Amino acid sequence: MIRALRTSASGMKAQETRVDVIANNLANVNTAGFKKTQAQFQDLLYQTLRPAGVSEFQGQYVPGEMQVGHGVKLASTQKIFTQGTMQATENDLDVGIIGDGFFQILRPDGSMAYTRDGNFEISQDGILVNSDGLPLQPQLTIPQNATKINIGQDGTVDVLLPNQVQPANIGRVELARFINPAGLRAIGNNLFVETVASNTPLLGNPSEDEFGRLQQGYLELSNVNTVDELVDLITAQRVYELNSRGISVADNMMQTAASIGR
Repeated sequence: MIRALRTSASGMKAQETRVDVIANNLANVNTAGFKKTQAQFQDLLYQTLRPAGVSEFQGQYVPGEMQVGHGVKLASTQKIFTQGTMQATENDLDVGIIGDGFFQILRPDGSMAYTRDGNFEISQDGILVNSDGLPLQPQLTIPQNATKINIGQDGTVDVLLPNQVQPANIGRVELARFINPAGLRAIGNNLFVETVASNTPLLGNPSEDEFGRLQQGYLELSNVNTVDELVDLITAQRVYELNSRGISVADNMMQTAASIGR
C-alpha cells in the first residue's frame, strides 16, 4: 500500500507536467512560428516478485512473470515540427516557410539561432531584422530609396528603385535544416539553438533539394490545434483525479489494516 501511494503520486506529478506543457501550447497558439511541445513519459523500475520460467511444481515452468511497477516519470518534452497554418498579412516583409527549414538569426554574442518566425522589419541601418532587432543571416540591406521589395519562393530578394524599370537583386535568403530538429533547444523569443542532438545545420537555398519554399506576405502561425489541446487537458485532469483516488484508496486500506485488533 505504501508503494501504491508513491506510484499514484508519480502519476499526479506526471499529469502536472503534462498540464504545464499543454498550457504553454495554448498560450502560444497565436505565436508566429511556434511549434507545439509534447510531453513523453516512461514507466519506472519494476520489482520482480517471481521471474518467468521458474519451476514451481514437478518440473512445470510458469509461463508468466510477476512484476509490480513503481509508477511513471517524465522522459522528454519533444517539439513537434509539423507545418503551421499560413496566414496572409499583406506585409512584404512577412515571409513564411512552406516545408522544411529555418531562418538564421545572428545573436548579440555572435552565435547563430534559428526560427520559423518570418516576421521581419527594416532596422535604421536598412538591415532586415527580426522583431527583436537581430539581423537575418546572410545579412540583407534594403536601399533607403527602395519603393518595392520582392522576396521570391527561391529566396532571391529584389528591390525596385526610383526611375528604374528592372528590379535590382540585393541577395538571397538562405535556410538551415537539421537531421534531428526535435533536438533543437528552444530559448524563447521564437528562437532555437543547435545541440549535440540536433547536430550541425545543413545550409541551402529555398526550393532546392529538401528545403522548403518561401511565401512572401504570409506568416506561419503555430501548429497548435486548440481542440486537440483541450481534449488532452481534460484527459490530464481526469487522470490526475484517478491517481488522487488511488492515493485515497491506499490510505483507506492502511487505516483499515491499522484498525484490525483494536
